[in-house]
Amino acid sequence: MIIADQELVGRAALLAATGHHPFARHVIRPGDRPRGWRRDDMVAWLLPADAGPVGGAIGACAPAVELFAALVAEGALRPGQWVQLPRTDPETLAGRFEIARLDAWDFLWTDTAPPRQADEERVVRLTAADHPALATLIDEAFPSTTSRPGDPGIVDWYGIRDGDRIVACGADRSRGDVGFLAGLTVAPDRRGRGLGAALTAGMTRALRARYDQVALGVYTDNVGAIRLYRRLGFTGTLARSSLRLA
Repeated sequence: MIIADQELVGRAALLAATGHHPFARHVIRPGDRPRGWRRDDMVAWLLPADAGPVGGAIGACAPAVELFAALVAEGALRPGQWVQLPRTDPETLAGRFEIARLDAWDFLWTDTAPPRQADEERVVRLTAADHPALATLIDEAFPSTTSRPGDPGIVDWYGIRDGDRIVACGADRSRGDVGFLAGLTVAPDRRGRGLGAALTAGMTRALRARYDQVALGVYTDNVGAIRLYRRLGFTGTLARSSLRLA
């Protein structure tokens, strides 16, 4: 049984309940028809999606865990689906869910333009003709990423060239009302030269032309990347636990 202080219907009601939080603005798109709930200072939602995260919450951990456990019990969540919860220790989650995968990460965002970076002018928008070169770079430099050429969730690709070779790339996965950077990577033999900073700054500036906020996700153990993103202005932080149901 779902216990909540208030049921919320529709995107507008959910965004208002979260104070128009950039995470909610990103994951709940215009046109979505989510179910939503408020309990104390926690706001949760469930999306009618076939792919990607179908549920999420902002606020206190305990009521979010209780609510999503109830959704699993009533069959509203199925094995193989993803949900994004407030950061919760693995022991607590394992006691309430059958988990196939669990990731701890931070949603970072900025509402300001980044400081100019050396080589930022080398960042260009790529085309479908660049997909083979992108695939080669990704296989070499970031094989675990889910951002790959041909993914329908990717709006655009950006990159840095060195002659005929692409030596850095990133995906524009913007959705909702927030720009979103994903799959940022630099060729192993070109790391340590500032290309990651140039790529991130250039892409952020490009997306800031269309969105008032730009965000990205980073695993909590990627300390070097987090330090870079902070330096580039990504100071807003929301700690996340993403779990895929077994």
